[in-house]
Amino acid sequence: MDATATAADTPFSTLIRVASHEQHTQAETSTFMSDLLGGKLSVDAYARYTEQLWFVYRALEDGADSLADDPVAGPFIQPELMRTAELERDLAHLRGESWRDGVRPLPATAAYADRVAECARDWPAGYVAHHYTRYLGDLSGGQIIRDKAEKTWGFARKGDGVRFYVFEAISNPAAFKRGYRELLDRVNADDLEKQRIIDECKRAFDFNGAVFLELGGEFPLTA
Repeated sequence: MDATATAADTPFSTLIRVASHEQHTQAETSTFMSDLLGGKLSVDAYARYTEQLWFVYRALEDGADSLADDPVAGPFIQPELMRTAELERDLAHLRGESWRDGVRPLPATAAYADRVAECARDWPAGYVAHHYTRYLGDLSGGQIIRDKAEKTWGFARKGDGVRFYVFEAISNPAAFKRGYRELLDRVNADDLEKQRIIDECKRAFDFNGAVFLELGGEFPLTA
């Protein structure tokens, strides 16, 4: 069987995962994330990271309603995934009720959120790329962050401070992720557009990595 036939037979969810593996790994193994998961950073670093997530998810979810009926992005708009309210609850716990007065995006975060908003407005297939990289990551590796945060800084299990990672409306995350991948496999896009989605997925991981790099600059480890 030739390579073209093999690629045509490969589910899109597999293609997008394999194609973005390098960028995904680079983001996951950044110095900042490694130090955070290693318990080497303060709760302030965790809170600062949570602030950055708020800007990105607000961009994702502010654009969701307008895409609900879109033939490409619409199937992915699922209320049980929405994270903004949980992030705001976490930030109130981490920073106090006046947290909005001090929250600010890093330059990399602002660029990331702007790109998400641009895709939501002008390119639904690109929005799908960002939706995939964020929410499936939350349901997978995000649970490692939750567990480490609970143990390192004493948050109540699945309580305030880590509610972003708790999907109360999803009783079976493994089954949900399978269903999500099936949506990817059926995405309403031709082969050229699918390649553009893959490229945007890589770009999303690069944005994420840039945020980690700047967070690392704010929270360097001292010898």
